[in-house]
Amino acid sequence: MADAKVIPFDDDRSRARRRPARADGEEAAVRALPGPQEPELPAVRAVEEQPAAPVAPEPPEAGGGWERRLAGGLAFLRRRITGEYEVDEFGYDEELTDQVLMSLLRPLYEKYFRVEVKGVENIPDKGGALIVANHSGTLPLDGLMMQVAVHDHHPAGRHLRLLAADLVFVLPVVNELARKAGHTLACAEDAERLLRAGEIVGVMPEGFKGIGKPFGERYKLQRFGRGGFVSTALRAGVPIVPCSIVGAEEIYPMVGNARTLARVLGLPYFPLTPTFPWLGPLGALPLPTKWTIQFGEPIQTDSYAPEAAEDPMLMFNLTDQVREQIQHTLYKLLVQRRSVFF
Repeated sequence: MADAKVIPFDDDRSRARRRPARADGEEAAVRALPGPQEPELPAVRAVEEQPAAPVAPEPPEAGGGWERRLAGGLAFLRRRITGEYEVDEFGYDEELTDQVLMSLLRPLYEKYFRVEVKGVENIPDKGGALIVANHSGTLPLDGLMMQVAVHDHHPAGRHLRLLAADLVFVLPVVNELARKAGHTLACAEDAERLLRAGEIVGVMPEGFKGIGKPFGERYKLQRFGRGGFVSTALRAGVPIVPCSIVGAEEIYPMVGNARTLARVLGLPYFPLTPTFPWLGPLGALPLPTKWTIQFGEPIQTDSYAPEAAEDPMLMFNLTDQVREQIQHTLYKLLVQRRSVFF
């Protein structure tokens, strides 16, 4: 018998010689024998060259999502009970705000007022900034809706820290919730500390003059104080972002003010609306108006010298510039609005 040659398994040109050579008679006898023959090599190669079929992932277990949510909720409650959570020096509780407070405000924001947000990209992705907005609506819901707008729509997921009036921090329950949500007293020292720490701070310079103005003066900006917010932004070297809010003026149309009752209760005003107090608690339900919140082009302050914060003329000019930009945007949004409720 002739010597056999070693043939590589994948050599196509050698398929005909994959077995040792035989004598002529012996080869004929082998071909005549019945029975299954060896599979041809091309078939073997075809199987080997076929790509492996993708393996379908196993379906998730039923209720897996709910189990994760339940586990997360239980872990959150455990941290609340044991005190294993963090708050900053102002009392801000980021975890509570993200998981609870924003979740409570979001249905009001999305379903009731159907807030439309514009220009949120004008808020810087990092570093401090001062957002200055108009104030209206009898109750300060506009500040809360602005907080949700920044939290839910800013691409960098930033948090808004609002400056609130003294009254907020003397009311029971409201005081604690405001601190947990990141609000702090509207004073220059606290605002500057937050801005230097790189936070987004919101201020509404009209104060009670804006939120408690009569319905007949809606969307007419009140005096912006003495420009203290401009001085704070100059000292911190952060941009000022004007913000215009349309829709809040009509949630509680204030047609009167019971001043005597307000003095007795220690309130800046006691609103009389078409529904409150005549309908009792039902009259406290805000009207479902359609809102628009627009953040304008930022006004940079980092080019000014540190002593510019003491220049009254500069503060007056910047204050007037911010106010005019907000008022102009309000008029523009009102012209574009089709209806108060749609």
